[in-house]
Amino acid sequence: MKLKKDQQQQFIKAKEKVERIKIFYLHLALYIIVVALISYNFYILEDGPYTSNITALNVSVLVLWTLFIGIHAWRVFKGRLLFKKSWDEKKIDKFLKEEKEDVETTFWE
Repeated sequence: MKLKKDQQQQFIKAKEKVERIKIFYLHLALYIIVVALISYNFYILEDGPYTSNITALNVSVLVLWTLFIGIHAWRVFKGRLLFKKSWDEKKIDKFLKEEKEDVETTFWE
């Protein structure tokens, strides 16, 4: 399959974007697993001479990794984590189209 230069560049750009999203989701899955393990560590942690050190380490890991996952999400999704601007427009058009179809449909009275 022979693609034009523009199509090749678009394909490469799209492939890189998919790869970045995939890496982010793997990062997020690992983050969730580590948060679960640290939460369990908080649960089983007993009073001892190193309890405050372990707690400080766990909290610092949670805070820093949460910051890094937020930055990673921002870079991957460019600040549009939930909805793109075009999503609103598509939904509005969809609802207007449905409304128009409902008005045009006649029912037996």
